[in-house]
Amino acid sequence: MNNMKMLRAASGLLGGVLMAGVATAGGITVYKDDSGKYVKLGGRIQLQYHQVNPDAGSATDDLFFRRFRPYIEGSLHKDWKGKFQWDMGKADGTNEVAIKDAYFQYKGFEGMKVTVGNANFPFSREFLTSSKYQELVERTFVGDHNYGTPDRNTGFHLTGHDGDKKLTWGASFAAADIDPDDKKLDFDTPANKNTDFNQGWIVGGRVDYHPFGYLKFAQGDFKGEQKATIGVAAFSWNNDGDNNTYTASGISTSTSKADVDQVTGFEISGAYRNAGFSVDAEYNRFKADTVDNSFTGGIYRNGTTTLKNWSVEGGYMVVPATLELVLGYSVQDADGYSSTWNRTAVGANWFLHKHDVKMQLTYRQNDNLKGASNVNEDEIFLQGQYVF
Repeated sequence: MNNMKMLRAASGLLGGVLMAGVATAGGITVYKDDSGKYVKLGGRIQLQYHQVNPDAGSATDDLFFRRFRPYIEGSLHKDWKGKFQWDMGKADGTNEVAIKDAYFQYKGFEGMKVTVGNANFPFSREFLTSSKYQELVERTFVGDHNYGTPDRNTGFHLTGHDGDKKLTWGASFAAADIDPDDKKLDFDTPANKNTDFNQGWIVGGRVDYHPFGYLKFAQGDFKGEQKATIGVAAFSWNNDGDNNTYTASGISTSTSKADVDQVTGFEISGAYRNAGFSVDAEYNRFKADTVDNSFTGGIYRNGTTTLKNWSVEGGYMVVPATLELVLGYSVQDADGYSSTWNRTAVGANWFLHKHDVKMQLTYRQNDNLKGASNVNEDEIFLQGQYVF
């Protein structure tokens, strides 16, 4: 089925049911009865203009759907729900649909949920903050699955909290893939695997403390209430040996691809909200080894790398709940880099209906791009978002 047919089918389905639907927070409930059975539809549309201006070479630009994600959620039985979400914004060749959320969940335990399927792994506060709730158009290094943070993974996921939600936690055991590109440490979901992805298993967890009451995973301060959080997380991933396509007899067969043997990760993060101010800070550290312990290239040196990311982002509502100015600074370093890769970002957000309908502008400056000294690049992002 091509993209146009899929768009027509999706539009027909959504258009038909929404006429009878009831709007609720986070989607539109199109059916609900007294027993708790329900069906909810929702989605997000992000149309983005992206311009790239390298120091050497010509500028390029593109207008595209950064995300086009419908979802369906529902329940037939008390304490159970299922959800699936897909993305048509990254259609490429025969890969016309990317699976995102695809899970069923049990909510009958007090203070805990059990999720089985493809869902977020509990690492990186910025990654766990949905793209629709970000202040900058694109995530910084600490929340990017291309640079060490696990993506949605397929397996078992637990989330919970204490009685007043001042302490929240998550734990997961799942299958996770890695794209063996030596310029990245790129985690990918096995639900959308490529033939050369390294396959393996990942286990990890996180704990977050909220001294002034629960602070959800969302950026920006709309209420002006004092909230804060600090969190720590860790994980371990190991290659299961099933798909090492760039290694023969322990030696790498490529100069740009390196099969990854194991990865460990650590995070410490925090956030603060008050009086229109919003600040998020995070530090991640990853230790990764390649199957060939002599491989050198990209982020690796002699078969290993320590990849370090840190970021701080801040915003202030100059017009409460309407206009926000934002600033971000992030740094990445790796064993294979000659210099640290630095990013500075400034921008503004115009909220028509908070995060549901907004326009975002971000200017981002890259210094020492991909760890190469004196290689710089500037980027402009303009994005419109509609969420229902």
